[in-house]
Amino acid sequence: MLKLYHSPGSRSSRFIWLLEELGVDYELAHTTIQRRSGAGAPDTRNPHPDKRVPALVHDGQLVTEQLAIALYLTDAFPAAGLGVPVGKPARGAYLTWLAFFAAEADPVYNARAYGNPQDPITQRDAQRVVSRVSVALAQGPYLMGQQFTAADILMCGPFEWDADLAGQSPLIAA
Repeated sequence: MLKLYHSPGSRSSRFIWLLEELGVDYELAHTTIQRRSGAGAPDTRNPHPDKRVPALVHDGQLVTEQLAIALYLTDAFPAAGLGVPVGKPARGAYLTWLAFFAAEADPVYNARAYGNPQDPITQRDAQRVVSRVSVALAQGPYLMGQQFTAADILMCGPFEWDADLAGQSPLIAA
């Protein structure tokens, strides 16, 4: 059985969406987390080592971190078609988009939201993310062209949370 540890208004919301798209049974465990504002508190029932979300438990295995959970779920449930199986030609592109989200898009969102969005390096990095996603979306409605994947679910987060960033590209805004 799958159990997702979730706190409303956090990144774990993406994984409710992913689990629904996968069409699998899961249990949702609402948990509190320490928020940047200082509100909230760590929940001792949360198995994440840092008491953060998302955290996923599947048949006794703990999986944390967004990229790892997305990859784990799409590999565990390949029939849903939300990932690219090992050995398929598009696997490299799929892994690249997952890693690009974790290493580039999410940090850009954080820098803009919690740092100085006017910082020249932050602006350069934001433009690089917008450009790369826009180029991909120009080839098809999704990052992988015609195939909707977990990478699309993850990537939409920073653009939903930062409307100004999304507004820099009509393709992303759409």
